[in-house]
Amino acid sequence: MWITESTTNALTPTAVALGNFDGLHRGHQQVIQPVVKNSEFGSQNSELTAFHSTVVTFNPHPQEFFSGQSRQLLTPLPEKVQQLSSWGIEQLVLLPFNRELAALSPEDFVEQILVQQLQAKTISIGQDFRFGKQRSGTATDLQAIAARFGIPVAILPNYNCEGERISSSAIRQALTEGNVKRAELLLARPYTLQGKVVKGQQLGRTIGFPTANIELPENKFLPRLGVYAARVLIEGERHDGQGRQGRQGGISNDEFTSCLLPLASGVMNLGYRPTVNGIGLTVEVHLFDWSGDLYGKAIAVQLEEFIRAEKKFASLDELKAQIAADSAKARNLLSPNTTHEKVN
Repeated sequence: MWITESTTNALTPTAVALGNFDGLHRGHQQVIQPVVKNSEFGSQNSELTAFHSTVVTFNPHPQEFFSGQSRQLLTPLPEKVQQLSSWGIEQLVLLPFNRELAALSPEDFVEQILVQQLQAKTISIGQDFRFGKQRSGTATDLQAIAARFGIPVAILPNYNCEGERISSSAIRQALTEGNVKRAELLLARPYTLQGKVVKGQQLGRTIGFPTANIELPENKFLPRLGVYAARVLIEGERHDGQGRQGRQGGISNDEFTSCLLPLASGVMNLGYRPTVNGIGLTVEVHLFDWSGDLYGKAIAVQLEEFIRAEKKFASLDELKAQIAADSAKARNLLSPNTTHEKVN
């Protein structure tokens, strides 16, 4: 995928999906699908093959720019790139959100950015999309302005799931409650924590439960603190579906989660480890039936079930017994024969 922060370096002409797209959930996918070549939309529009399928978003998030506070993201940039690539998007344009961009009128935004610089030939947006100075432009405004240049604009309605509008806010709320199954339903994929394995205090191995400590992006939105059943993908490893491991070289940190199947199951702890006087928040996962050197490798942990909240134990023996119980529960939850309750 071609990624650029400068419209002068963009591949043109373009078929543009426009929005913030934090989470890349089911609703976002509906907005992005019309500009993807060989999608249902594309098969009905032979001219689309001549355009570069492009997602245009803002960096930083407009709320972060105006508030001056860092915003935790459901999909930091590396994850966003992976997901968009897997959907068939050719190009990601990260418009630098600054005072100049924020001051553009809706008309100037369309004419200068979309028409002149990106040479957009078709545009797709959600019905709640707002743009231009003080967010004064609506989806229908964009459609009307673009029509002056002969550019069709598809306005996609809000996407609902089980009677609830799918939104990044709804996903954040579900994750805050530890309801990862609800988040997965809204995302259409498990919520994933991805980063590199770094050395920790190595206390887990002394009590029989070695863990991989994961260094996450600072702006990654974290779910409820506690223990989770999880499936794990590891850079450079491939699972053949029969429980055997194989080597695959040449997979970059930005690509591996989009092409690998789950390699292992495990139990993950997200918290401050009060029993051992932990310093700072840590993300560590104990893998079942797997051994190997993970230091320096990229790892992706797909959250499957919330098991329990973080708790301080009176001794290491109590902690060890609880980890054993957590592991047994996680194994059961991740068993293909386990029936899960319906998500609320």
